[in-house]
Amino acid sequence: MKYSANSVWENKDGYDIAIVGAGHAGCEAALAAARLGFRTVMFTVSVDSIALMPCNPNIGGSSKGHLVKEIDALGGEMGKVIDQTFIQSKMLNQSKGPAVHSLRAQADKANYSRTMRQVLQNQENLDIRQMEVTDILAEDGKVTGVQTYSGAIYPCRAVVLCTGTYLKARCIYGDISMQTGPNGLQAANYLTDSLKSLGIKMYRFKTGTPARIDKNSIDFSKMEEQKGDERIVPFSFTTDPDEIQIDQVSCWLTYTNEKTHEIIRNNLDRSPLFSGMIEGTGPRYCPSIEDKVVKFADKNRHQVFIEPEGLDTTEMYVGGMSSSLPEDVQYAMYRSVPGLENVKIVRNAYAIEYDCIDARQLKSTLEFKNIEGLFSGGQFNGSSGYEEAAAQGLVAGINAARKLQGKDGIVIDRSEGYIGVLIDDLVTKESREPYRMMTSRAEYRLLLRQDNADLRLTKLGYEIGLIDEKRYQRLLEKEKMIAAEIKRVEHTNIGTSQEVQDLLESCHSTPLTSGITLAELIRRPELSYEILAPIDRQRKNLPYDVIEQVNINIKYDGYIKRQQRQVEQFKKLEKKLIPADIDYNEIQSLRIEAKQKLTEIKPASIGQASRISGVSPADISVLLVYLESR
Repeated sequence: MKYSANSVWENKDGYDIAIVGAGHAGCEAALAAARLGFRTVMFTVSVDSIALMPCNPNIGGSSKGHLVKEIDALGGEMGKVIDQTFIQSKMLNQSKGPAVHSLRAQADKANYSRTMRQVLQNQENLDIRQMEVTDILAEDGKVTGVQTYSGAIYPCRAVVLCTGTYLKARCIYGDISMQTGPNGLQAANYLTDSLKSLGIKMYRFKTGTPARIDKNSIDFSKMEEQKGDERIVPFSFTTDPDEIQIDQVSCWLTYTNEKTHEIIRNNLDRSPLFSGMIEGTGPRYCPSIEDKVVKFADKNRHQVFIEPEGLDTTEMYVGGMSSSLPEDVQYAMYRSVPGLENVKIVRNAYAIEYDCIDARQLKSTLEFKNIEGLFSGGQFNGSSGYEEAAAQGLVAGINAARKLQGKDGIVIDRSEGYIGVLIDDLVTKESREPYRMMTSRAEYRLLLRQDNADLRLTKLGYEIGLIDEKRYQRLLEKEKMIAAEIKRVEHTNIGTSQEVQDLLESCHSTPLTSGITLAELIRRPELSYEILAPIDRQRKNLPYDVIEQVNINIKYDGYIKRQQRQVEQFKKLEKKLIPADIDYNEIQSLRIEAKQKLTEIKPASIGQASRISGVSPADISVLLVYLESR
């Protein structure tokens, strides 16, 4: 430690829950704990880093938009803040089915951070403290408080670790290595040793970010303009869509070329990523430009998105060109890209290494299995992304509060939300690289659409105590309207009048030879609830979100029912709980690898056990027989 024993003093303010870190995970954890009535303190190495976006200037995107919607449905804050601070909004994958539609918004980074900070500062029961936490204090396997660099001890009953990429952080480009956190902020250099002394297994991961460039040095005439949607859809179910229809800024698309790739290949020996200077494992699904050029050698170009960082700055983000190459090489490769021939770099690209944990040490509630009262969320759990971090922070904050309430922690399973998929993957499967959420990871994605996140999770948010009565009653009314309209449409018959035939002909749809229900017409690929409005005489004036649910539920009825049957089978395995005191070594027919993996992870149910790498279906059958015999 950096301080002497006589400098130690105990803070007498009295807190129930301490949050370590103030990134996207820390913000959601702190707000959840405080809103549930617990005296909460949030520690950060810099108050200026609250809700910082050290990398991409956006919220949402493929599958990540689902997470933000679910955070909002549970009573979190991210969706509300981005609705107040976005500068462009776009619904991705609109040419595909509704299961993969994902909202993405460009953020004014400074305004997003400032707005979230205001929310935190005005939250009852929450104090913010700029101080590095150096020790987690525990007795008899139970958290008792935290100690800071100054020597102050803060007794508390639960701690949530949300350290992000700050633990023993090192920023690197070329042969430059700086012991700092993102954006040159102070790293947290002492907590790792305390965690290791508690028996916590650590990993060394890395991520990276591209350069920020001066807008005034860009030739946009050589790029393709990327505009936002004409009609903006909000992230938060509490945001009135009519109040956020703003003039949006544009993003721009350009491409690397063979000259760019040649510059990179000729300087790979100067890249710390390839020289061995970087030790940590990087993200597979967000590779550096060096990685792309090496791994996809057959591709003669890669997309480069030029995105504004805010309304009051000329800094632009070079999406798709993360790098740790030296400064002179960065200039050469960026200036080989059309539109960037005379570009000026404001901030160099860099890679960042940091300490994080093997998340298999956590329960599904995000509490450490061996340290009672210690919870963990965000990139510290080995994930990547603002949205993944916020989702985990929210769940960890909720469950820290519920532990103090004497209640069971909430666990959202894989059939209930993307948050459930995210956490289950982290705590069950070994992650040797930063984990990124993707729609393909969700087996039941047709049921877990972003448009129905409120219908799936708002009742749970209400039960937890983060959703107020007014919002809950509004949800119940929405459910009634959807159910009533689906029933009406299923029983509304459409005849073969000339008006009907003309409408079908205009949509290139097969004419009718006999009567048919409105629902059957909606199921035709070229038709929809909205298109058929002119021939639907009994149609009521319903809100857009109700109309959306009616259309999707009718059009995909067969597929939805099939997935619901699959979920029923999944639930059966999830409900088969495994006793905490089970000794897998006693089960003779289990393979050695299965015994080792099951003993290490301690799955809570047969369902979770079946998803562990190294545990086969035959092992599950043996385990089921053993549990029946008990």
